Amino acid sequence: MTTTRTDGSSGQRVEAVLCDIDNVIRFYDTSELAGLERDLGLAVGTTMQIAFAPGTDLPLLLGEITKHEWVRSIAYGLVGRIGLPEARARELGTALAAARSYADEAVVGMLRRVRERMPLVLVSNASLELEEELAELGLEELAHHVVSSARVGVAKPDRGIYEIAVERAGVGAGRCLFVDDSRTNVEAAAALGMTATHYREHADLRTALAPLLDG
Repeated sequence: MTTTRTDGSSGQRVEAVLCDIDNVIRFYDTSELAGLERDLGLAVGTTMQIAFAPGTDLPLLLGEITKHEWVRSIAYGLVGRIGLPEARARELGTALAAARSYADEAVVGMLRRVRERMPLVLVSNASLELEEELAELGLEELAHHVVSSARVGVAKPDRGIYEIAVERAGVGAGRCLFVDDSRTNVEAAAALGMTATHYREHADLRTALAPLLDG
């Protein structure tokens, strides 16, 4: 089974798949948050810009703070940078943290087929609540292993989290296919010798997995 790296070169035989979770498997409905922002005269996305700035979300992703503490950090940022009243800022942070998540069933279906044939490892920059969240979506048994940044104390694109995921997969990095919606994360995986796919739509995953599932 061969596939293609992001640079177009031919990859080695793939014997394991490492896959991101958010914006590949799991998505969020942030319509409530967007409505609140519009009501306050803010540009839609303002809260997320603050929430996902490295200084705000990295402690969450490394397991150093809880989601509740993350909401407080978001509110602090909104108060300090935009001048929102604290109560409204906390409302926005809470709306983001509580946004409903859902799984893309087409992607889940493809990955279930992968799991039947080879090791499947989910690799996610996530909070300490990831395992509970996957269970709520019925995905606790989707993969053989889940590598959460909050559990291992290192986040993508740091090579350490990739090395942990490769070890869990039980094959060499050159035998792994890595899938992520972040080009930076994809490039980091490719630099370690993995076959890497930048995910934007179903066709990207379908094409990357075709040699594995149809061969």
